[in-house]
Amino acid sequence: MTKYPKLKEMGVNHPQHIVKYSVNSVDFVDVLRIVYKRPKGSVLPETRTYKFPRLQKSPIGNDGKQKGAMVMDSDPCLRAAVEELKTILAERQEASTMADLILEELRLLEEDIDLRSNYIKDLVRKIKLS
Repeated sequence: MTKYPKLKEMGVNHPQHIVKYSVNSVDFVDVLRIVYKRPKGSVLPETRTYKFPRLQKSPIGNDGKQKGAMVMDSDPCLRAAVEELKTILAERQEASTMADLILEELRLLEEDIDLRSNYIKDLVRKIKLS
């Protein structure tokens, strides 16, 4: 079972390479563009574009008759793919934020160790002088 079934269905085999995406509407078509960061020497494309036709819906009133003008809605496959893309990028951002936090804690620890080390060296010098 794949973690991102809709993207897999669309042919996205390496979701870990995705760096960003965009969705635009042109006429009655939604265009999803996925941008990848490929390893050096890869022959795979850096971007892929997918087109999804917009769906026409007519609002129905309580009496079962058409109410108002036609409404254009996005394809459910597009919505599912965008949700999976949001999840991928959010997980990556969370990992990046955690890495930054760990690096900051490590920097503070090194600073503290340096201060304590200098303090102990000063104590040793005082003992030698007395």
